[in-house]
Amino acid sequence: MSSPVEITPWHWAGFILLVLGGVAVDMGAFRSRPRSVSFREALLWTTGWAALAAAFAVLLGCWLGRGPATEFSAGYLLELSLSLDNLLVIALIFSAFRIPVELQRRVLVWGLWGALTLRGLLIATGAGLVNRFQWILYLFGAFLLFTGIRILFGREPRPDPEKNPLLRLTRRFYPVAPGLDGQKFLTRWQGRTALTPLALVLLAVESSDLIFALDSVPAVFSVTRNTFILFSSNALAIIGLRSLYFLLASAMDRFRFLPAGIALVLGFVGTKMLLDPHDAPPRWFQCVIPASTSLFVIVGIIAGAIFLSLLRPRPNRSAAP
Repeated sequence: MSSPVEITPWHWAGFILLVLGGVAVDMGAFRSRPRSVSFREALLWTTGWAALAAAFAVLLGCWLGRGPATEFSAGYLLELSLSLDNLLVIALIFSAFRIPVELQRRVLVWGLWGALTLRGLLIATGAGLVNRFQWILYLFGAFLLFTGIRILFGREPRPDPEKNPLLRLTRRFYPVAPGLDGQKFLTRWQGRTALTPLALVLLAVESSDLIFALDSVPAVFSVTRNTFILFSSNALAIIGLRSLYFLLASAMDRFRFLPAGIALVLGFVGTKMLLDPHDAPPRWFQCVIPASTSLFVIVGIIAGAIFLSLLRPRPNRSAAP
């Protein structure tokens, strides 16, 4: 781990302006009318966001040194890899509500603001707890290790809109129109303002992101304790995930070994947090795993899971014997 560095409010302001500018350009490119995102567009945006993250890592290396740049890269790839399973969940939510492809972009872009706010609050809360109660890192590690084992040996339930407590509570207190009204989240129905199904989808996506953030945010604490690096790696990964959805959503079900890979990543970072003595009380057994090692392990596990999925695709049950 790198030594603590002083981050001024100007650094935070510069990064936030960078994020706001990029998202504004992203939103402006699709403001004219609802339309589906082509594979080429998704590839260009995904490549652009990845290039921005790489450039930011280089900037951190020039500014703070190799250690923080490596921590950022590891945190970025960790957050991105753990969020891949969320893409399938989002696709299932869109399918359950029968949302047309041309409206999905609007939900994801507006959901991005909620995701960034949520990650910021979780990171600030987690950093505050770690600074005050350093032993909580062991709880994070045990939780991630348990989650990885549960995913590896069990089956994660798929989202059911009818059982989502947030949607049930929303339907109880707010009227919901029976059909879509273009790309609007609010409409007039039976003489009063009502939510559209698109608004329910936005809430479902946000609640899904909250569930995944409870795993991914503690995991990033395994590679860095620097709040600025924690937030910047999370923010750039989440922003790029929106365009990555249109690139991979239709093929996510083919990656049959990806959940196992994510489980192994969670198990690795959980074990790392239990063994790494950084900012924690001394123990009889300690093992330091550098951020560079974590970076290679995370990339290796996810790449291996994707390669095995392509090598041994899921059997086509509908095919004739």
